[in-house]
Amino acid sequence: MNAAQADAYLRRLGVRNPAWPTIDVLRELQLRHLQTVPFENLSIHLGEEIVLEEKRLLEKVVGARRGGFCYELNGAFGALLAVLGYDVSLLAGRVYGEGGRLGIPFDHLALRVRTVDAGEWLADVGFGALSHGPLAMEEQGEQEDPGGAFRIAEAGPDAAGVRGGGRAGAGAGATDLDLLRDGIPVYRLEARPRALQDFAGGAWWHCTSPESHFVQSLVCSRLTQDGGRITLSGRQLKLTAPDGTREARELETDEEVLEVYRERFGIGLDRVPVVRGTPGGGG
Repeated sequence: MNAAQADAYLRRLGVRNPAWPTIDVLRELQLRHLQTVPFENLSIHLGEEIVLEEKRLLEKVVGARRGGFCYELNGAFGALLAVLGYDVSLLAGRVYGEGGRLGIPFDHLALRVRTVDAGEWLADVGFGALSHGPLAMEEQGEQEDPGGAFRIAEAGPDAAGVRGGGRAGAGAGATDLDLLRDGIPVYRLEARPRALQDFAGGAWWHCTSPESHFVQSLVCSRLTQDGGRITLSGRQLKLTAPDGTREARELETDEEVLEVYRERFGIGLDRVPVVRGTPGGGG
């Protein structure tokens, strides 16, 4: 990423070019990213190719003013943070599912970010609804955030009884970490830094497997300025207030759907995406 691309990215976020890579700047960048760049899987259902290369991610997130899912959003955000002077590592995660079972390898991409003034932080703009700000990786206690009470802990056994860390390729002495929200495990992170291309297999699975929830459904969601959330799932528009109360309504026409994408998410589409495998959805 060059300086002009970084400036364009920051303009999309509505943030000035920072003087130093501090924790306060990281907090502002993450919050603005969550508010302005939607978490969405529309490409899967529009037949658009997802390529995990920095140039292609910037063309989508900055040039086309679109969103994406974890590999795209955290991949692009990590590139921005690096050019701003942060020390950034890409971490592979596995998301906890039903029964406490972990998802596929490279199920998720998150960021370990070192600031000049406050150590290492977990930054994640690609999970959908999670923490609003970065989380201190060296803090063992609970960290209060508008998104919940979070804790980063050494990984315990998963539902299959397998403990984190100590696996081949994890690195000498490396220990996996579990992220918990309100006491419930969210995902497990490897300690070993990865390259963006390492996540290609996970992205392919999420884009093609009938078992992938991204293939099974449509989502476009972002944090609102007041700390709530707006989500369009297919034709259902959901507005969640900061206190958790929710309103939902069905959009009846294609024109209404396209208007919500355009006016509420800044995404201009020429047709309504339809879940693959459904009438009119292809696949």
